[in-house]
Amino acid sequence: MSEAPAAPHAVSADPAPSADISLLLRPPEPRAGWRLLPARVVALCAVELQKFSHDRTELYTRAVQPALWLLIFGQTFTRIKAIPSEGVPYTDYLAPGIIAQSAMFIAIFYGIQIIWERDAGILNKLLVTPTPRAALITGKAFASGVKALIQAAVVVVIAALLGVSLTWNPLKLLGVAVVVVLGSAFFACLSMTIAGIVLSRDRLMGFGQAITMPLFFASNALYPVSVMPGWLQVISKVNPLSYQVDALRGLLIGTPSHLALDFGVLALAAALGIAAASSLLGRLAR
Repeated sequence: MSEAPAAPHAVSADPAPSADISLLLRPPEPRAGWRLLPARVVALCAVELQKFSHDRTELYTRAVQPALWLLIFGQTFTRIKAIPSEGVPYTDYLAPGIIAQSAMFIAIFYGIQIIWERDAGILNKLLVTPTPRAALITGKAFASGVKALIQAAVVVVIAALLGVSLTWNPLKLLGVAVVVVLGSAFFACLSMTIAGIVLSRDRLMGFGQAITMPLFFASNALYPVSVMPGWLQVISKVNPLSYQVDALRGLLIGTPSHLALDFGVLALAAALGIAAASSLLGRLAR
C-alpha cells in the first residue's frame, strides 16, 4: 500500500515584507548633526514666539519710546536744524536709527529669559536633549530678531504717519528685515553671553543698562560719524549698531551706504555672538 502524499507546506496569506515597510522592522539611521540643526533652530524659534503670542502687551509698551523719539526729538531737531542729516529732513534721518535702537532694546535684555529658564529647570532639560547648544542659542537669537521685526514694523508705521519718506520697494524691505534680524540676533547673543558670565538676573540688568545707552550714542543713530570726536569715531567703527543703522538708512531712505560691508559685518557679528553664547551655556546651567 503506497504512502499518503505529504501535505504541502502551509503558505501564509500575508504578503512577504516589502522594502516599503523595512523602516518598521529596523530603526532609521539618525541624521547627521548639520542636517538636524536647521529643524531644531526653527522649532526652538517657534517655541519662543509662542510665548510672545500669549502676551502682546510688550509690543504696545515698547512702541511708546520710539514714538516719543520721533515725535519729540525728531520734530524738534528738524526745526532747529542743529544736526547735519545728509540732505534729508532730520526726522527721515532719525527713523532708521530709532528702528535699530528699538531692536537693540528688545534683544539686549534677552539673557534675563535664559536665566529664568535656568532657575525654573527648563534649561537643564533642554541641555540633556540631543539638540546642539548652538541650535538652542540660534533659535533664541532669531526669535528675538522676529520680535524686533514686529517692533520695526510699528516704527515704520509711525514714521509713515509723520510724513517720513520711506521706500516701499519689496526687495529693499526684505533687506531691511534681514538687517533687523541679524542685528537683533547679535545683541541677543551678547546678552546671553553676559548672562553666562554674571549668572544673575540682577547683575545682567545692571550690565544691560550700563552698555545700552553707550552703544546707542556711540553709533550713527542720532548724528553722522563725521561730527563725532576722533575717539568716538573709533568706537563707532567697531560698534555693530552703526553698520545696522547705515544699512537701514541706505535701504529705507536712500542715503549713501555700504551695504555689502554692512551685511558682512552684521552676519559675522551674529555668528561670533552665537559661538560665544554657546560656549558659555554649560556654565550657566551649573
